[in-house]
Formats: sequence, C-alpha cells, structure tokens
Amino acid sequence: MSLSTTSHLQFPPQGLTWMWYAAYFSDPDWMAATWFSLRIAIATSLTATTVGTLAALAIVRGDVPFKGMLHALSMGPLVVPHIVLGVALYLVFSPLQLTGTLAGFLIGHTVLAVPFVVITVMAALQRLDPALDLAALNCGANRAQAFIHVTLPNIAPSLASAAVFSFLASFDEATVAFFISDVGGKSIGRKMFEDIDFNLTPVIAAASTVVVFASLFLIGFAQLLLKAESPQIHTGEHDQ
Repeated sequence: MSLSTTSHLQFPPQGLTWMWYAAYFSDPDWMAATWFSLRIAIATSLTATTVGTLAALAIVRGDVPFKGMLHALSMGPLVVPHIVLGVALYLVFSPLQLTGTLAGFLIGHTVLAVPFVVITVMAALQRLDPALDLAALNCGANRAQAFIHVTLPNIAPSLASAAVFSFLASFDEATVAFFISDVGGKSIGRKMFEDIDFNLTPVIAAASTVVVFASLFLIGFAQLLLKAESPQIHTGEHDQ
C-alpha cells in the first residue's frame, strides 16, 4: 500500500510510486519523531543492557538473598499489560514534568526492555562453565577482572543481541509512548497514532514499512550473533 499512487490506503495498490517514501523522509514532523525514537532506542539499549546484565549476573552467579523475587521483578514488565504501565508512568511522570522528555522515555523504555536483556544474558551465563571464573580467581584476578577478561568475552554475542532486542523493544513501542509523550517529544509510534486519526495517507504505510524492515534486519543480525556465540561458549562437558 505504501507504493500506491492513490492518496488513500488501498490494496491492491493502484500503480507504483515512491512518492510516499519521499513524503515521509521530507516531512519534518515524521523525521523529528523518527530521530526522537532513534535517540531513545539507542539510549535505552545502553541502559537496559547494563542494568539487565547486572541483574542476570546477580540471579545466575550472585550470592544474594531473594533471588526469586529479583527474577520475578525483572520479568514483571513482560507480565503487566503495557497500557497499565503507560497509565502508571504517566501518573508518576506528569507531576515531575517528565512527560515528553528524553529522560522520561528512557526510564519507561528501560523498564520495558530490561526483561529481554535478562532472559538473553541469563541463558548465556547458564551455558558458561562457572569453573572458568573460579580459575581466574585462583590465578589472582578479582571479581571485576574475572568478569571483564573471562565472562564478558564469552557472552559478548549474547550481550550484543540483548542490546538489539532492547533497541527494538524501545523503537517499536507505541502503547506506553502514547501516554508519556507530548507535543514537545513525540515518538514515531505516537506520530502514527495521530496520523491514523487525522491524516490517514499511504505515508503511514511507508513509515511502517521502514520500521518493519529495520526491525527484521536487526532481528536477523541478533540471530546471527546468537548462532556465532554457540561454539565459543565453554561448558564443563566440553572441557572434559
């Protein structure tokens, strides 16, 4: 439908044209929403990967109380409906004037993205032989050095794929963004909602096609990273 020559959504498309893609890339409102979403997604990817990796380390390798509670808390955003999270974040952010700001989006999207990082990194840590860390500690390394020089290189592909998943969890998110955005800061998901209500043209189809292809490319890249990790993971059985 994004290739149709008609000024309204129609399938099958009537004729073929790139005019709606040109309209998308030349429209300042669409570009502002796209770049805003990109900045949020990149920042979310960094923060969620950091927080999720620390949580996964505590759950799998840490000697901390209430591991089950920590695991359940980190998985909570996958269980709670996004519309409930959106309303809750709006009620918290509105008095603090965080709605429509980069900081507000970063906090909200990090909460949504952390579970994807925890799941991915936990899987990598559970496949990694803990004896490797113990060997590093016995050789004089401290915990931080053992993680940087032993654990991190082995789980690096999983970390990269977790970063990709957290990026997509932020960039493609629309429900929470609908509640915490405003005229000053608007994500591409919120922009799509508005145009569906007030300006329904094939530009929306062009924008959604760009988002879908970008998401498919990144998901494919993440899958390649996870496949590349498999032969690098050292397990007790392999060492034996």
